[in-house]
Amino acid sequence: MRKPMIAGNWKMNKTVDEGVALVREILPLVQNSDAEICVCVPYISLQAIGELIQGSRVQLGAQNVSQYAAGAYTGEISTTMLADLKVAYVILGHSERRMYYAETDESINEKIEASLGKSLCPIVCCGEPLDIRRKNEEKAYVKAQLVRDLQGIRAEDMRKMVIAYEPIWAIGTGETASKEQAESMCAFIRTLIAGLYDSETADAVRILYGGSVNTSNIDELMGMENIDGALVGGASLKAADFARLVNFR
Repeated sequence: MRKPMIAGNWKMNKTVDEGVALVREILPLVQNSDAEICVCVPYISLQAIGELIQGSRVQLGAQNVSQYAAGAYTGEISTTMLADLKVAYVILGHSERRMYYAETDESINEKIEASLGKSLCPIVCCGEPLDIRRKNEEKAYVKAQLVRDLQGIRAEDMRKMVIAYEPIWAIGTGETASKEQAESMCAFIRTLIAGLYDSETADAVRILYGGSVNTSNIDELMGMENIDGALVGGASLKAADFARLVNFR
């Protein structure tokens, strides 16, 4: 059985002190959850929050990482640096990184390889824009993304990874894919992984849904066969809301 996972993506929100205060609120509210819990926080908060959650149910995640090990890459953070801070997960290929910072499937593939080399678990994001959805080409679009992103990744590594399906038209817009739309794509992704690898690998990979996940839709989303959890944006910035997601019914 795949363990459910709820991951909060804080994006560019919260100072260090604000983040610490938020996690202090969250911790007592999530201790009885059956889900794996992760908070993906800004780089500046990794050390403080990592120390705060040590020994708790909550794991530490980063929102990006460089594909390069070290060197003259001003403003970048390496996998060695994240591993040194005991980061467990790293979000890769988020649509905001693809759109605003021109990240490509090729660079994302390199980041996956680099992360796996330091025992960081990639949360690999994929998803289509609205015009692609309107043309009913979303599955071909997502397939092309993932085939390139996963190029050369071994099955044993794939089984450790997490895929997050986030339709771009639903991120931060208040629009959410219906549970049927989300399930259809997550089932397609699982079938795709089975084709790229094998059924055992496909069964092992956790597939999350992301895109305006909130306290009103979490239960129906988590009731879908192929949705193993959620990658959560805005709702992860309020302790009560995030706790409700983690304690889905």
